[in-house]
Amino acid sequence: MLKWALIFAIVAIVAGLLGFTGIAGAAAGIAKILFFLFVVGFLIFLALGTFAAKKISGN
Repeated sequence: MLKWALIFAIVAIVAGLLGFTGIAGAAAGIAKILFFLFVVGFLIFLALGTFAAKKISGN
């Protein structure tokens, strides 16, 4: 997901430089949404991994 967010961010930058502001805004919006979904997923899996490690170790 982070890969797609970076791709859309690059598309937004290139489109912005070429003057395609509508496409640049849409691509930047999609990149922002994908990035925040990635961050939320990362935090969820980080918490699950931490709880699983504590459960396995017995503490």
